[in-house]
Amino acid sequence: MIHDFTYLQPGSVKEALAMLAEHKDDCKVICGGQSLLIVMRQGLVQTEYLIDIKGLNELNYIKYDDKGGLKIGATTTHRAIEKSDVIAKKYPVLVDMEHKLASIQVRNWGTIGGNLAHADSAGDPAPVLTALNATVKVGSAKGERTIPLDEFYTDLFETAMEPGELVLEVQVPAPAPKTATAYQKFNLLESDQGIVAVAVSITIDAGGTCKEARIVLGNAASTSIRAKNAEAVLVGKKLTDALFEKAGEAASQECEPVGDIHASEEYRRHLIGVLTRRMAKAAFEQAKKMG
Repeated sequence: MIHDFTYLQPGSVKEALAMLAEHKDDCKVICGGQSLLIVMRQGLVQTEYLIDIKGLNELNYIKYDDKGGLKIGATTTHRAIEKSDVIAKKYPVLVDMEHKLASIQVRNWGTIGGNLAHADSAGDPAPVLTALNATVKVGSAKGERTIPLDEFYTDLFETAMEPGELVLEVQVPAPAPKTATAYQKFNLLESDQGIVAVAVSITIDAGGTCKEARIVLGNAASTSIRAKNAEAVLVGKKLTDALFEKAGEAASQECEPVGDIHASEEYRRHLIGVLTRRMAKAAFEQAKKMG
């Protein structure tokens, strides 16, 4: 049962931030509501004020240029990302990720800002965007700031945002030369949340040596996490199947999964190892084909 609340619908971002400043101690922001309404209906979240930003078209955009990279407004839907030509060309892994995210009905209504702010460790976008070195721009009535996505999450359903702050934009740098990113999740039901997930970004030089690696694990701890020990296995080396296997073993050791009715901790660690090995190799093979 959802408890009574006062519904607020700002007409602009400025008005939304003013409402947040006024009611920051007892309000929630709703956009798509694909996650928030569920926990409200379950009685896990109660609020006096609900601020609906779904209609703020000034936050609904996808922009790209080679200097500034990709900018996605917070109220942009998953479906818009999935169908974007520029994203398909420059960041195909984001399109692949969106194909795996829930159902088409959810993607038609749910938004990228709401997904990231909800901070569910099993969410699909966070591992991929973290592997792409994304940042999140947040704003309040006092001003704006940017937070690297790998510093954005502090715990399950918790972020580094302060009371009164709102996600405004996702920023992804332009892809470096010979860089590729691969993502896969393991789930029992199609379109369900992943039991675990892995995103890997690999950058190689002209000789095939790994210049940079970003390995991000989803649903393998209370937040999505960088597997930095696994990354260190790859960086500065000529990549081989043996190294991919070693990176997978490292990732399986540094993750912190929790067993549940879907999979034990041991099985989740095994899956992390397998997916890390596979995604690292897939990203490497893609990077080799780039000019």
